Amino acid sequence: MTTTPAPDAAPDPDRPRTGAPSPSGAPTAVDAPTPDSVPVLADTAGPPVRRFWAVRRIPAAVLAAVVLGGAGLLLYDVSAVRAERSAMAWRRELADTLATRPLDSTTVVIGAALAVLIGVWLLILATTPGLRAILPMRREHADVRAGLDREAAALALRDRAMEVSGVRSVRVRVGRAKVAVRAESHFRELDEVRGDVETVLATGVDELGLAHPLALTVRVTRPPKKG
Repeated sequence: MTTTPAPDAAPDPDRPRTGAPSPSGAPTAVDAPTPDSVPVLADTAGPPVRRFWAVRRIPAAVLAAVVLGGAGLLLYDVSAVRAERSAMAWRRELADTLATRPLDSTTVVIGAALAVLIGVWLLILATTPGLRAILPMRREHADVRAGLDREAAALALRDRAMEVSGVRSVRVRVGRAKVAVRAESHFRELDEVRGDVETVLATGVDELGLAHPLALTVRVTRPPKKG
């Protein structure tokens, strides 16, 4: 009777693999992937951040009311003429004026310029986001958007700058792309105060969590002398 050797057992996937034995006789472990090589959610790029768009309810309501009123009045007058009634006086006078008045007259030029300006204004409102006072913040989640008011950001940075030794008063102006700071120092060297203010405000701007970094300009002067 012959016997065959039993087949090797299947490797356990949860069991660490070992390599060839070392010269000392102990098996050496194969390098396993480190936890840092596993991608995490924080390493992925966040959703794109865009500016907030203004609703502009008042311009939209005014334009809709004007267009609706004019179209309704013109439709009523055309229907009355089709029903063998006389046209309204304003439409007859307008038709006669447009037929007889030359195109280079002052009234026609002013009316055309006014219509162009209104059209350009409406195009600007339709193609620009508006809400310049709100700065978009970084998005950590795709379904959450946050914004920071520019006055609130200026107030927070002003409080941070007032903590610097030697600063007497601070004026902070936060724009869409930069922060302008003007401080007055009544003691210490101006260069030292400026350096401390720049360091503190650079950290403060980063802690605001804005989507787009703001350039920082700092100016430190002495207060005006009395008398």
